[in-house]
Amino acid sequence: MSKPETSISLAAPDIKVPRIERKTGVPYTKIAAALLVVSALLMPVVLPWLKTPVIFAACFGIAALGVSILIRAGQVSFGHAMFACAAGYAVAFAARWWSQLDSVVLLVIGTAFGAFFGLVVGLFVVRYRAIFFGMLNLALSMVLFAVLGKFFHLTGGTDGLRLARSSFLGMQLERDDFETALLISAVVLAVTVGVLVQRYLSSVAGQALTAIKTNETRLEYVGLSTYRILLVGYVLSAALCGLSGAMFVIAQGLVTPEMGYWIRSGEFIFIAILGGIAHPVGAFLGAAIFEFVKLFAAAYLTGAWQMVLGIVLIAMVFFAPMGISGLMVRLQAKQSKGENR
Repeated sequence: MSKPETSISLAAPDIKVPRIERKTGVPYTKIAAALLVVSALLMPVVLPWLKTPVIFAACFGIAALGVSILIRAGQVSFGHAMFACAAGYAVAFAARWWSQLDSVVLLVIGTAFGAFFGLVVGLFVVRYRAIFFGMLNLALSMVLFAVLGKFFHLTGGTDGLRLARSSFLGMQLERDDFETALLISAVVLAVTVGVLVQRYLSSVAGQALTAIKTNETRLEYVGLSTYRILLVGYVLSAALCGLSGAMFVIAQGLVTPEMGYWIRSGEFIFIAILGGIAHPVGAFLGAAIFEFVKLFAAAYLTGAWQMVLGIVLIAMVFFAPMGISGLMVRLQAKQSKGENR
C-alpha cells in the first residue's frame, strides 16, 4: 500500500536535538539521572507512602520513553497506551492460568506480549505518516478499549481483573516488602532501558530513525528502508509500553480497560513533551514531575489538578520548548563551546 499524499500534517513537537560536545561541559543529564535514582530510592525510606507513586512514576517514564522514540521520527502516537493495557491483560491472564508464576516472569511475559502486539499493529500502521499515523493508533486503542469492556465474562468488563500478589524471585513477600522489591526493580529497569535506548539512538539504526523526520526521501535514495527502520522503532516503543503496563499491573494488582483509554495515551505524550526527547532521562524527569504535580494538586486543589498540569505544560512550551532534557543538553553544549574556544 502506498503512502497517502496529503496536505494535512500533524507536526510532531518541533524539538531539535542539539549536538553534544564530548568530554566537556557539565554533564547535566547524568547529574539529573543520578539525582533521580537517589531520590527514588531514598525518599520512600523517609516517607514509605511514596513507594507506590515512585513505582508508578517509573512506569510512566518507561512508557513515555517508548513514545519519545517515535517522536524522534516525527510521528506522534495517540494510542500507545493500548500496548501497556494489552500487556497488563496478558500478565493478568498468565497469573490466573499459572498462579505459581514469579513477578519477574510476569514482567517478561508483559514485555514480550507488548513487543509482539506492537509488531502486529506496526506492520500496518508504520506505512502511514503524520495525522494518519496518530489517528490510526488512536482508533486501534479505542477498539481494544471497547472489546475489553464488552467481553465481561472473559475480561471482567469495566471492573477489570484482579491479580493475587505473586512471588518475587521465588520469595513470598508481605505487601511492604513486595512494594520495596518492586520499587528497586522499577529503578533498575528504568536505568537499564534508559541506557539501552540511548545506545540505540546513537547507533546507525537510531540515527536513521531520526532522519525519517528530516528527510525520509533521502534515506530511500541511499538504500535504507524507512518502513523497516520505523517498524523496529515502533516495536521497541511498544515493548517499553508493555514493560510499563506489566509493572503497573503487578504493583496495582488490578488491570482495567481504562489503562488503554486515549487519556492515558495523552498522558504519555504529555510526559514525553514535558521531559523532552533530547536524552532518555527527560522521560523520567517528566514522569516524576507529572506524577507528583498530579498527586499534590489532587490533594490541595481537588478537581483542578488538570488545570495545574495544563499550566505547567504551557509554561514549558513557552520557556523550554525542547523540554527539560533539551534545556540541559543545550546548556551543556553551550558550555562545551565556551571551553573549546
